[in-house]
Amino acid sequence: MDNLIDKIYNIIWSDALVYLCLLTGIYFTIRFRLPQLLQIREMIRLLFNSNSSDKGISSFQAFSLAISGRVGTGNIAGVATAIAMGGPGAVFWMWIIAFLGSASAIVEATLGQMYKEVNDGEYRGGPAFYILKGLRSKAFAWTFAVVTIISTGFLLPGVQSNSISTAVESAFHVSPSITGVAIAGLLAIIIIGGVKRISTVAEYVVPFMAGAYILMALVIIGLNFGQIPAVLSLIIKAAFNMEATFGAVAGMAISWGVKRGIYSNEAGQGTAPHAAAAAEVSHPIKQGLVQGFSVYVDTLFVCTATALMILFTGQYNVENPEGGFIVQHLPATEMGPGFTQQAVSHHFPSIGDAFVAIALAFFAFTTIMAYYYIAETNISFVARKMQKVRLVWVLRILILGSVYLGCVSTAKSAWTLGDIGVGLMAWLNLIAILLLHKKVLALYDDYRQQQKAKQDPVFDNSKYRFPNMDLWSKK
Repeated sequence: MDNLIDKIYNIIWSDALVYLCLLTGIYFTIRFRLPQLLQIREMIRLLFNSNSSDKGISSFQAFSLAISGRVGTGNIAGVATAIAMGGPGAVFWMWIIAFLGSASAIVEATLGQMYKEVNDGEYRGGPAFYILKGLRSKAFAWTFAVVTIISTGFLLPGVQSNSISTAVESAFHVSPSITGVAIAGLLAIIIIGGVKRISTVAEYVVPFMAGAYILMALVIIGLNFGQIPAVLSLIIKAAFNMEATFGAVAGMAISWGVKRGIYSNEAGQGTAPHAAAAAEVSHPIKQGLVQGFSVYVDTLFVCTATALMILFTGQYNVENPEGGFIVQHLPATEMGPGFTQQAVSHHFPSIGDAFVAIALAFFAFTTIMAYYYIAETNISFVARKMQKVRLVWVLRILILGSVYLGCVSTAKSAWTLGDIGVGLMAWLNLIAILLLHKKVLALYDDYRQQQKAKQDPVFDNSKYRFPNMDLWSKK
C-alpha cells in the first residue's frame, strides 16, 4: 500500500505540476499587469471596508476564513520540512511562489465571486461552481467537487491533526489518542453551527494566533538582528546553487519550496474561492484582491517568521538525497514542528515547546474548520436537498474520524496523503482558471476604470452579459 501511495504521489507531484504553478503565476502577473504589487493599498483598504448580510459574510470574515485554510501546519511543520529536504534555498522559492501565487489567488477568488449562488439562504461558490457555469462542463465540475470532498474531508485534516498531536506530545507529554479525542470533540461543536459559526470563530482566533506567533518571531529576529544579512545571503545563495554546502539539494530547493509554498498558501489550489464566494461585496474583484493579500500574510509574514527563527538559531537538519545528512544540528529530532520548537526553545527554554505546540494547535485547528466548510460546500454542489442532509452528516463523521486517525498515525503517511489531495486539486483548478481568466480580465479592467474615476467599484453584469452570473445583473 505504501508503495502504491508513493507512486501516486510521484505522478501527481512530478516536475510538471511545479512548472505549471510557476508558469501560471508568471502568466497572470504579466497578463493582469502586476496586480499583486500595484494594488496592495487597495487590498488593505478593502479588507476592512465591507459589511456582512443575511446571505453573505464580510470581506474580513472571508479573509479570516481563507487565512484559516492557508495558515496551518504548512507554516510551522511545512517550512521546517522544506528546509530539511531542500535546504535554506527552499525558503526563497516559497517567497517566489507566494508573489506569483498572489496573482493566481486574485483570479480564482474573483471567479468564486462571479459564479456564486444562494444555497440554503447563504452564498456558496468555488471551483466546481465556476467550472460548471463558466466552462459548462458537468463532468469536470463533478470531478473537482468529488476530489475536493475526499481531499478536504479525509486526506488533508489528518496532516493538521498529526502535527498538533506530535507537538503536544513533545511539549506536554499527552498521548496522541487523547489529543485526537479532544480535537474531534471541539471540532464537532463548531462545525455543527455551520458557516456563520465557523467564520465567527475564524474572525476572532485568526488575528490573535497569527499576531502572537509573528510577535514571538519578531522578538527572536530582534535578538539576532545582526545575523539578518548573513541569513538572507544564505537563503539566496542556496537557492541558486552558490552555497557549496547545499549543492546536493540545489535542484530540490525549487521543488520543495514550490511544493511547501503551495501547501501553505494554497494559491491556485482551489480552496480559497470557497471562502471568497461567501463574502458580500459590490464587485467580484474586491474579494479577489483581498484573497491575493491573504497569500502574503501566509507566506511572506508567517512562513518567513518560521524560517528565520529556524535559520537564526541553526536548529535544523538537511537530508542528503543519497542518504544521511548534509547538515545535522538536531540528531534526535524528526523534521517537522520539532525544528521550530527547538528554535524558540533556543532563546526561551522554559516556554519554547509549549508556545509552538499551542500556536500549531490554533493554526491547524482553524485549518481543519476551513476544510470542513470547503467539503460541505462541494457536497451542496453535488447533492439535492434531502441527500445533502445525509451526506453532510457522513462528512462530519468522516472528518472527525480523519482527525483522530491523523493524531495516531505516522507523520510521513499523513503528509503523503495530504500532498496527494493538494496536488489533485491544484491540477484541476489551475487548468480551470487558465481557461476562464479572460472573463476575470474584463472585470479587472472594469474595476480599474471605476478606480480611475474615483468611484467605489460596483459591478453590473448587464453590461457584459456573461451567462450564469445571475446575482450580478441589476433587476
